[in-house]
Amino acid sequence: MTDATRPRRRTGRTIAIVAIIVVVIAALLVAAEAIARSAVVNTVRSLVVQQVGLPADQQVDVEVPGIVLPQLLTGRLGEVAVSAPDVALGPLTGDVRVDLQDVPVAGDAPAAGGSASVRLDPDQLRALLSQIPDFPADTVDTAAPDLTLSTQLSVFGIAIPVGISVTPGAAEGDLTLTPTSFELGGNRVDADTLRGQVGGVADGVLRTWSLCFADRLPAGLTLTSVSVQGPDVVATLDIDGRIISDPALQQNGTCG
Repeated sequence: MTDATRPRRRTGRTIAIVAIIVVVIAALLVAAEAIARSAVVNTVRSLVVQQVGLPADQQVDVEVPGIVLPQLLTGRLGEVAVSAPDVALGPLTGDVRVDLQDVPVAGDAPAAGGSASVRLDPDQLRALLSQIPDFPADTVDTAAPDLTLSTQLSVFGIAIPVGISVTPGAAEGDLTLTPTSFELGGNRVDADTLRGQVGGVADGVLRTWSLCFADRLPAGLTLTSVSVQGPDVVATLDIDGRIISDPALQQNGTCG
């Protein structure tokens, strides 16, 4: 009876030992993952603060989806997302989010690329548009999917108020504002009707306004779209993955 029970006791003891080992290994892996994730997040945050010139206490949130340890072993992070409120990115000031793919953890290799978005509230938008010469930026408001603004046209010395709806966009890296409709005397009219009413003085509000700020952004960033989302305007920029290793792309670009 005693001899028959010994193997069972040994087997049960072995299973318990294996279970303990598995639990210990799992705990070590969880701890190692937590340490690795914390190190990656802190390193990315420090680099962002340093490279962008942000205050040391700037809120910067870093996300690395998936399990970090295997990604570190391959030498690349599949995705890295960085977000921060009230950041100045060249002439844009707003809430910034940057998403990069296939980011190397060391060396001079490029990332696969990515995108950045800057969300501007109405006041930040007006500050940006005030950089367009003779543009009535202080009258701008949002009315998705367009922006609205107002100005005055002088006809035979008489000031005629005109409301304008413009669609924001991007062309060759420039911010564009394209008129879509007008309000004259309380009535919504098109471009032909406006020109018929006030003549050639309408030319100043029928054109597409544009603002180039490539000379104030790293050459590795290109404005690709601008849209009105609720009360805010969101500018989206394409990121050349080589910007993390190519000094030329880290320098400001050029206009024209």
